[in-house]
Amino acid sequence: MKKVLRNLLFILVVAAFGLATAFVYGFASESRRTITCKGLEVSLDKTRSFVSEQDIKDYLRIYYGPYIGERIDSVNLDRIETILDRRSAIRKSQAWTTDDGILHISITQREPVVRFQRNSAEGFYADESGYIFPLQKAYTPLVPVVVGNFPLKEGAGYKGEPSTPAGKEWMEGLLDLIKYMNNSKIWAENISDIWVSTNGDFVLIPREGKERFIFGNTKDIKEKFGRMEKYYEYIRPAKEEGWYRSVNVKYKDRIICRR
Repeated sequence: MKKVLRNLLFILVVAAFGLATAFVYGFASESRRTITCKGLEVSLDKTRSFVSEQDIKDYLRIYYGPYIGERIDSVNLDRIETILDRRSAIRKSQAWTTDDGILHISITQREPVVRFQRNSAEGFYADESGYIFPLQKAYTPLVPVVVGNFPLKEGAGYKGEPSTPAGKEWMEGLLDLIKYMNNSKIWAENISDIWVSTNGDFVLIPREGKERFIFGNTKDIKEKFGRMEKYYEYIRPAKEEGWYRSVNVKYKDRIICRR
């Protein structure tokens, strides 16, 4: 008998808790129906400046429409995120509302690691994943610039991965090179441009000096940079600055210098 009473008591407690939870939830839902959106707060990654808070406000005004004065529970958060994620400089957006009537938006911007310049008027960026996106007027990051005969066919307004298998493979090799440079204390800021020659060789151009380093392909990256370091340590000090213009490090155990 006692066991039956205990079970009955347990069922009554669970039922009461469920009713109380439903009441609180219903009350909270009803309360949110009376709250209207009265403001927007945008959280941005301060290390990059492709988009500003005003850019986000303008973009929503044009592509979403009015949200100030809307009931907070009727603001379409999924649609806002979809609209913002279409912007090439935005990697990911998150939108949510709070009971004080504020629409919150958090923006993760894309981080370019390399810039491609086809000519003086046409160029684009790629991030560490190989995603290509257009140049941005608001901000110009300091990243290596690839020029010359690079095998990417995408135009200046393109957004996405390279459109061909060969382009993807080439991009992967380039990103391996860029990653090594960025992880190096020596080369992170010392290589300004990467020229792609007609035979496909990468030619690295330092920010200072007249040397042009013929790097070849993106195999044996560490060893080739090791040969570049040996050039600066042993060969360059023996001659006056600017003595050599071409330094070929693409062959194993060889450094070929030419004036």
